Amino acid sequence: MVDLNEMGQKAKAAERVLGIAGEQQKNKALSLIAQGIYEQVDTVLKANEKDIETARQMGIAETMIDRLRLDEERVKAIARAVLDIMRLPDPIGEIEWGRTMENGMTIRKVTVPLGVIGMIYESRPNVTVDAASLCLKAGNTVILRGGKEAIHSNTAFANIMRQAIQKAELPADCVQLITDTTRESSTALMQLTDYLDVLIPRGGAGLIKAVVANSKVPVIETGTGNCHVYVDQFADLQMAARIVDNAKTSRPSVCNACESLLVHESVADTFLPMVKQLLDRSNVEIRGCEQTKAILGDCVVAATDADYATEFLDYVISVKVVDSIEEAIDHITQYSSGHSECIVTENLPNAEKFLNEVDAAAVYVNASTRFTDGGVFGFGAEIGISTQKVHARGPMGLKQLTSVKYIIVGNGQVR
Repeated sequence: MVDLNEMGQKAKAAERVLGIAGEQQKNKALSLIAQGIYEQVDTVLKANEKDIETARQMGIAETMIDRLRLDEERVKAIARAVLDIMRLPDPIGEIEWGRTMENGMTIRKVTVPLGVIGMIYESRPNVTVDAASLCLKAGNTVILRGGKEAIHSNTAFANIMRQAIQKAELPADCVQLITDTTRESSTALMQLTDYLDVLIPRGGAGLIKAVVANSKVPVIETGTGNCHVYVDQFADLQMAARIVDNAKTSRPSVCNACESLLVHESVADTFLPMVKQLLDRSNVEIRGCEQTKAILGDCVVAATDADYATEFLDYVISVKVVDSIEEAIDHITQYSSGHSECIVTENLPNAEKFLNEVDAAAVYVNASTRFTDGGVFGFGAEIGISTQKVHARGPMGLKQLTSVKYIIVGNGQVR
């Protein structure tokens, strides 16, 4: 297995250089990363083909392979995301607060890098570039540990980035990729307390639960997405059907996809056949309550409690008919993973009640949960979507990858 202590030492040494690098130098590195990706699209796609082939041999579902798959446009979009990050203001050195004490001493609260970040993630090779670019812009070095299903794509991206960073006269070890994809390397990274300041897992529920349970390094928990759409009795049903279809089928393998649909009983007879007609175009399996089954017939699989708690990441949706907004909120409270929740309604008091009482990182009125994304929110990209309430919540962009320190200047004051 690769020597993670050596990688940690290199990351720590690189951090001392990157942490004091100016915005111009960091932006130069990001510009060169984007340029390198544009110039080496074919290299990346050939590496990705190997990953796709291996994934199929491993029996990975096609919806999950979609998370892994790259084409020319997706690779170029990754490069554009790097340039978006480059154009964002430097988050380091911001004075968040300041005051002059009665004794003449000044205190300033200033943003600084977190330090050395570890990332454990699955499937999506764009995470390799997004995470590294965000970390670099925020002055953090990063040790990346992706899944075995994407190792060739991740390695290609890591090589491009390291070359670009070096051309910008920064240490290549600002970005390191663990090429050993055994369980042992993941476990070892979780124990790297001498070097890592924080560990960020990004992936399915199993991965995140394992990291939270076993890591000795502080963890920022990015969440699984058991996301709900509640169609209220005052909803515009045509709008609701479009929102549910988009939230479920536009890309079912991602964490902001809708996994569960709640429908008020007064509109269920009209709405459920309407939305089923749209979902049928993508062959979505419906797992529903008794009322759903009574309305839609034998095509509905009887839903279990486990179904309502599941992030399917597939063309499957759980459905429940509820008798009130209170029952909808209670259901969401019980089963939500705290990621993204939506109400479709034309009733302002119900919209406000939902916004106030639903506890999630992102709460929507009349819009698809698919918008929960760092790029969409204007963060350039995201390192993950946090479902925690400590330090960072929701899409984690540059700001969430910083810490603070207090700078105190006196002229001989003693206490």
